[in-house]
Amino acid sequence: MPRTKEETLAWLRRISGELATVTLKRLEDTLPWYVEMPPGRRSAVGLVAQAGISSFISWYEDPQSTPWIAADVFGAAPRELLRSVSLQQTLQLIRVVVEVVEERVADKGEHLREGILLYSREIAFASADVYARAAEARGLWDARLEALVVDSILSGEADDELPSRIAALGWHGHGEVAVLVGTTPPQLDVDQLRRTARHLSADVLIGVQGSRLVLVIGRAEVRETDDENGGSTQPLSFMEIARQLETGFGAGHLVLGHPVPTLVEASRSARAALAGFAVARSWRHAPRPVQADELLPERALAGDPLARATLIEKVYRPLHAHSAELVNTLWCYLDNGRSLEATARELFVHPNTVRYRLKRVSDVIGWDATGARESLILQSALILGSIAEPEQTKRRR
Repeated sequence: MPRTKEETLAWLRRISGELATVTLKRLEDTLPWYVEMPPGRRSAVGLVAQAGISSFISWYEDPQSTPWIAADVFGAAPRELLRSVSLQQTLQLIRVVVEVVEERVADKGEHLREGILLYSREIAFASADVYARAAEARGLWDARLEALVVDSILSGEADDELPSRIAALGWHGHGEVAVLVGTTPPQLDVDQLRRTARHLSADVLIGVQGSRLVLVIGRAEVRETDDENGGSTQPLSFMEIARQLETGFGAGHLVLGHPVPTLVEASRSARAALAGFAVARSWRHAPRPVQADELLPERALAGDPLARATLIEKVYRPLHAHSAELVNTLWCYLDNGRSLEATARELFVHPNTVRYRLKRVSDVIGWDATGARESLILQSALILGSIAEPEQTKRRR
């Protein structure tokens, strides 16, 4: 039995190869995940185990030199090993190595056994530090990538790499997507926003642009469930999701863009939401959140071409295609201050006829002319549609 430290070190160096061989055999016998690994990764894990034994010998020679631990042990394996071996599996690997060494030196003195225990503690802390740094780096990378994706969506400058970037973020949304724009709170809790979204079976991409907080919302894939009445549960609307996320925003207006079919097309919803957010203060009693399409008149007055096109395509043209009589009745009703009697006198019809035609207008385009807010939307659509209509078409009428 070696008596001095120098003799013990010489003995340890002689048996280091034997310890490595026994360790690899023990890994195969006790760790199923190690056996199931591809040969390349199994070899990398073996390198880590051998490096651990060599580093123990170096540490035993000079216990004060601790910076070597992470670099010496984990530097022997490729970086991708951290992605394929979990921290729990790494600690299992350390346990096997320590057990093998302890068994071999059991009769070589308490000083050597105490050194092994102290070393195992140090390398366990070093392992946790390596994984923590990797997780932090991954988190910073994900945050930068998420910011890049949100910026691409807001600018509308999507390129061929956008789908791969979205996939790298682990996006769980599917189907329709909508963009929600509001103010950034003094203390932004990103984790709380994500937890709320997950609770609502939704996924979000979060972007902070100065005082603006932007959320790209998609419904996450959920299993079909039945409600208490035996029917299938319907997914929440984007407006309902926005109401639940509202507390994560700062004071001020909150605007939800219209749904679009896929995340790659989210820039259209973003443009509408940003345009609505810019003019939301002009509606004194705007709800929070408010849909961008409810701000179409204000957006059109501010020069938003998307709002003008939406008013013409969703209101003016469908109404004209359905019936010129309904268009004329709506013009008269709005010009007469939404008075049924005054409209009836101008058109030489009964007020009930006017009421019936207005009901038809609502059926065709979905907006009710008798409401104060919706009448503003409809009147804006009539004005813009009349301006955009070719002059020869007007003369034919």
